[in-house]
Amino acid sequence: MSKEIPIRCFSISLFVLCNCAADWRVLLLKRSGKMLNGQWCQIAGGIEHGETAWQTALREAREETGLQLSELYSADCCEQFYEAHRDAITVAPVFVAYVDGSCEIMLNHEHSEYRWVSFADAHELLTFPGQRKTLDWIKTHYADNAPSPLLKMPTTR
Repeated sequence: MSKEIPIRCFSISLFVLCNCAADWRVLLLKRSGKMLNGQWCQIAGGIEHGETAWQTALREAREETGLQLSELYSADCCEQFYEAHRDAITVAPVFVAYVDGSCEIMLNHEHSEYRWVSFADAHELLTFPGQRKTLDWIKTHYADNAPSPLLKMPTTR
């Protein structure tokens, strides 16, 4: 009899974009603490009881960066990766937010710094191949092209 590996979905991934001076920039955060310390990443976080995935994206943006998002989209894709310590495959729905270049970022304790970087620089800074694959998808469908209005998420609970 074969063993099944569970597929779990308990977190989200959020890429924040800004069209600064007619050039797209991606917000990356440098992790501090136990998990992925020193690594650059997008906003991510766990879905709390009673929350939808898009509500988690709004909450995590506010908690990790102080941003109150007013333009949020489903990226129409998921990140997926294997976690050895859980012996499980994790799937995380991806979201994209657009913000103004003058927005103020206020980091919480989970991050030590942030950067607005080009897609090319983000590609170099992100740690995992799955993140870079997702970044390529977002560039094609959310920076180089306008997203479908059907993918727009609510921004109020």
